[in-house]
Amino acid sequence: MTESEYTRLADETLIRIEQALELVGDDVDFELAPGGILEVSFDNGSKIILNKQSVTQEIWVAAKSGGYHYRWDGTAWRDTRSGDELFQALAGFVSAQAGRQINLA
Repeated sequence: MTESEYTRLADETLIRIEQALELVGDDVDFELAPGGILEVSFDNGSKIILNKQSVTQEIWVAAKSGGYHYRWDGTAWRDTRSGDELFQALAGFVSAQAGRQINLA
């Protein structure tokens, strides 16, 4: 994948995540900052940080449960270790940190 293809795809993905978070509720706040950094904040003070890593063409996620690297496999962003899909995994991270079930699909 070219750098411009990666950038377009990663930007579109972060916007999709932002749109899904808009439906979550008042106990989850988020901000998409320049440079492709999405910070998700919770009422309990915890955070999840997503950011683009152009050099490796990945999206990195830092959550309370750990750090994760997602790479595009042609159809979805997959964790480089477990193979988990980004949106499903992120729903689990957000649910755990919000203390309630959240669906981001």
